[in-house]
Order: sequence, then structure tokens, then C-alpha cells
Amino acid sequence: MKILSALPLLISLALSAPGLAQAEEIGCVTTTWKLIGANHKVCVEAFKDAKVPGVTCHVSQARTGGVSGSLGLAQDPSQFSLACRQTGPISLPARLPESETIFSEDTSLVFKETRVVRMWDKANNTLVYVAISRKLIEGAPVNSISTVPVMPWGGH
Repeated sequence: MKILSALPLLISLALSAPGLAQAEEIGCVTTTWKLIGANHKVCVEAFKDAKVPGVTCHVSQARTGGVSGSLGLAQDPSQFSLACRQTGPISLPARLPESETIFSEDTSLVFKETRVVRMWDKANNTLVYVAISRKLIEGAPVNSISTVPVMPWGGH
């Protein structure tokens, strides 16, 4: 029985891509109270860009409650927001890819995720972060954008 209860965690660990940022939950706000099961809520998570020290992103996402949400069977809505900021001296690696996925989180049991991609706008010396839903909603992917200009930090 212990193996069965650990199965979702083992699958999640096996499917998580190496090199992606791990998020830390900052907190949640209830949006709808549910009599049975967890409340609907919006949760905020923080993660650092693993390849660009000095950048931290916060993503807020809607989480479905109720019985299905409590059991982990609900499909969360594609509603999220992204904010990335310089939180220390930025150190760009020698070879920064033009585009790279830095964060991914499943928002349903299968086939739906929130993904954050970092792009490098060399002409404007700016890091561009785009959050997208990997499932098409009414023909268009939901998305959010945040930019971080690469600038000196403090006395650096």
C-alpha cells in the first residue's frame, strides 16, 4: 500500500525535467468557499532562474477546489499572472540560449501545464519571461509576460 500512495510523487519526479526551477509556495487566497472539499483559490509561488542568478519570478495561479480539487483530479483553469524582478546582481552565463523553458508545473492530471520560458532580448539588454498554458483555450493560448532589464545592482 505504501508504494501506491507514493506513486503520484514518483511519477511527478520521473517526469520533471532536469534543470527546471523548483517553486516555493508563498501563500494562497481563497476566491470561493466550498462546503465540501478545498476552497477555490489563487496561489503564489516564487522561483529563481537557475541559469541567471539575481532574477526571481513570482507566478500566481488559480487552483480548483471542491471534491475533485481535493483529490487532485480537477483541471485548474488557465488563469495566471507572472512577475519577474532583479533581486540581486545579475550574472549572465557565457552562452545564454535565445529561448529556454525555466519552469513547468502541471495544472491537470494530464495534458495541461503552465510553462515559463526565458528569452534574451540582446538589442535591449533585457531578459523576457513568458508564461503560457500548454493547452489551447478557445483557440488561443493564455499567456503573461514580464521583463527584467539587466542593470548594475547596488555597488556592482
